[in-house]
Amino acid sequence: MTAGRPAAPGSAAATRPDPALRVGVDQDRCCGSGMCVLNAPGVFDQRDEDGIVVLLDARPPEGRRREVRDAESGCPSQAIEVTEE
Repeated sequence: MTAGRPAAPGSAAATRPDPALRVGVDQDRCCGSGMCVLNAPGVFDQRDEDGIVVLLDARPPEGRRREVRDAESGCPSQAIEVTEE
């Protein structure tokens, strides 16, 4: 692959799957703002009693990558960590 150009169809770079997402949360850091739920419902929820984040899907599908990344970057307490494997 050349910088700025996509990989040629059929090349190893073009057929390599995107890395899988792995999501983690730190409930002790969570301030209960709910931004994660607004950005990625189905991946995150909140406890009824105090609003603290609950992780529903630690390995969301590729199609949810953008919203999960938005939840991570929008978390005011930085309680969400997204890694790629």
